[in-house]
Amino acid sequence: MEYKIIGTTMQVVECTLRSGETLQCQTGAMKYMDAGIEMKTGSAGGVGGFIKRKMTGESGFLNIYTATADGQRVAFGHTFPGNIFGIDVSRQSIVCQRRSFLASEPSVDLQIAFQKKLGAGFFGGEGFIMQRLAGSGMALVELDGEVIEINLEAGQKLKVETGAVGMYEGTVNMDVEMVKGLGNLFFGGEGLFLTTLTGPGRVWLQTMSIQSMAGELYPYLPIKKSN
Repeated sequence: MEYKIIGTTMQVVECTLRSGETLQCQTGAMKYMDAGIEMKTGSAGGVGGFIKRKMTGESGFLNIYTATADGQRVAFGHTFPGNIFGIDVSRQSIVCQRRSFLASEPSVDLQIAFQKKLGAGFFGGEGFIMQRLAGSGMALVELDGEVIEINLEAGQKLKVETGAVGMYEGTVNMDVEMVKGLGNLFFGGEGLFLTTLTGPGRVWLQTMSIQSMAGELYPYLPIKKSN
């Protein structure tokens, strides 16, 4: 699969397929396609696959796009301001925030990644359930805001704002810890907890999660008064 990412804050990824080549994607993501692309909606993996995708924040169904000739294009768009990334999961499985999956080759398996530690699940900002992309091939992932990629060495720790974790390689461990110092705790403005990522592996941090954006916009939304 060949692809190119177009745009800045509301990106589109345009994929060019050979005859017989197939892509799977979340429903509602397609923006345009050539006449030589056939679309079919289904629920890969049966009932189990449907439930698994719903739990990770996606639609239970998948759209399958197949090229009937060489050089046919299909493009998928970002659903909120941010960036699209192409990740080859053959090298290493990837854990990402819920609803990050955009599209992939059929050999990529969308799995559930459970946070095993209570602290990470309750206070890490990402919740108990995340997405794990495994198998082989290329996956397309959408993350919020601007994205910073950092490579952690074995045992190297990085403390980040809760909710800033977009995705990380499966070799990285995620946990949370309470902010130290009463002054920092009450007046630092960073909340009670920080997420700690421990290497080895790559991590992708997002500058503005959709949850943070919603929190910033909420005070400016009109309030409907009840009668």
